[in-house]
Amino acid sequence: MKSIDPADFKVIAPIKLSEIPTDLNNKASDDDKEEKLEKVQEKLSVLQDVMYAHNRYGVLICLQGMDTSGKDSLIREVFKEFNPRGVVVHSFKTPNSTELEHDYLWRHYLALPEKGKFAVFNRTHYENVLVTRVHPEYILNENLPGIEKVEDITPEFWENRMEQIRNFEKHITQNGTIVLKFYFHLSKEEQRKRLLRRLENMEHHWKFSPGDLKEREHWDSYMQYYEEAINKTATENAPWYIVPADDKEMARYIVAKIIWEEMQKLTDIQVPDLEDKVKANFAVYKEQLAKE
Repeated sequence: MKSIDPADFKVIAPIKLSEIPTDLNNKASDDDKEEKLEKVQEKLSVLQDVMYAHNRYGVLICLQGMDTSGKDSLIREVFKEFNPRGVVVHSFKTPNSTELEHDYLWRHYLALPEKGKFAVFNRTHYENVLVTRVHPEYILNENLPGIEKVEDITPEFWENRMEQIRNFEKHITQNGTIVLKFYFHLSKEEQRKRLLRRLENMEHHWKFSPGDLKEREHWDSYMQYYEEAINKTATENAPWYIVPADDKEMARYIVAKIIWEEMQKLTDIQVPDLEDKVKANFAVYKEQLAKE
């Protein structure tokens, strides 16, 4: 299987989603992709243990994509070798009454990873410039000054929100949080097939919601707003990666490989050394334990 280079997926210039493939058409077998993923899983597991001991960085993995793009299964597969204490997954749904009493980023600040840990945002703060742009009436629930009706939500409002998100990410990265953002680039046809499988497979009925079909009607608007959000918030400190998502197994491997490769750039992450005076007394400690 052709080697995966994170640079091939990183957004470094304005992109058009319509020009980016949703499938790499890689001829590797599913077994080959699974084997590759398992090797990276093991490396990430070891890395996470070292990070936990180092206790200087937290890692925030942001996953965005249309319904059925494979975010849930990716979380299960990519992070399954992690020590449970080292990774926390947050699935952000419609803001509840408590969350609406604060600004829209408040709940995301609360969910940021502790030092030494990974946090995975399954749907993220970007919902506030995606779903809310397709359904601007949702903004009215935030009870913002000067916003009384949908017509009050101007283009400047969205520009300000993009800037707020960039500032949020700049702030947390300057304080030790590594941010990696992944957009799962799914084709509309592949989504149709996956929704059909949910209806045809009784075990997957619970995953289906009529709302999925309603949102599908807004596909073109979502693509427009995803493209704009990615272009306006792809920064060196909080990069976006566009992952072809029609092949779930390949998408999982790509994400895992990118996380591993990007974390290798942080050469200061290592298990801290014990103080010399502690190491010098190892024999004393062993003797003390042997006497018990």
